[in-house]
Amino acid sequence: MRLQLALNVPVLEDAIDFYSRLFDTAPYKVKEGYANWEIAEPPLKLVVFENAGAEPGSINHLGVETETAEEVVAAEARLSAAGLETTGIDDTTCCFAEKVETWVHAPDGNRWEWYVKKADAGSSAEIALESVGTGVDSASTGVCCA
Repeated sequence: MRLQLALNVPVLEDAIDFYSRLFDTAPYKVKEGYANWEIAEPPLKLVVFENAGAEPGSINHLGVETETAEEVVAAEARLSAAGLETTGIDDTTCCFAEKVETWVHAPDGNRWEWYVKKADAGSSAEIALESVGTGVDSASTGVCCA
């Protein structure tokens, strides 16, 4: 497992340059308005969304990336048993990946995604940008994981 940090940035190219130098690694994936890094040390999934309307550097969402769908199901069961309202388990394609995921909203307004990536997905034209189970309208946010 590793933590995921998804940030809103005003200019994607500037963010790619900065975070590549900060973590001494190139992005794993770059798409229109989107980039992510799979950083080994420290173990981190860093995601940036070009989102000019958001406060620069603000949190888009947080997450925990697991290794298996079973871990997502177990996490969703544990969260529900702890009295946290989840979105349930969804098989979806967003953020340029096929995923199994569940979401929970923190009292501070931050959204947490517990997920496993099953496969990379193609271009944004191949991906429905409507969030599945997140309760967020992607038409207003411009991203599927917002």
